Amino acid sequence: MRKKRNVKPLPTIWHVPEELWNTIEPIIRKFDPPKHTGRSRIDQRAAMDAIIFRMRSGCQWNQLPKDFPDDSSVHRTFQRWTQRGLLDKIWAALIADCAELGGIDFRWQSADTAMSKARFGGTISGQTP
Repeated sequence: MRKKRNVKPLPTIWHVPEELWNTIEPIIRKFDPPKHTGRSRIDQRAAMDAIIFRMRSGCQWNQLPKDFPDDSSVHRTFQRWTQRGLLDKIWAALIADCAELGGIDFRWQSADTAMSKARFGGTISGQTP
């Protein structure tokens, strides 16, 4: 029988650490500059934290915890950043930083899947629509 090691799991990161924000902020400033007219936008770092929370937890936009900005504003920010390709640019910059550190081995890949019953019982039990 194997002994279980007493290993503490790492805490889940819900907020962007300072070092990571220093990489992300210039990209946001360049591709999503502040507006000169109309309502001012929500804090970009708080928006990023809320988007990360939403993507990691899978909650609905209107179920974001109250310590994040208004869910509609966060969703609008997410849509704007997606349309401008901002999230892709941030991802590319983070991958480049990891590559410099030797942190990514692209030969290894993983896929996530879910297994469940075949809809309508599959082909053995009858016709499928």
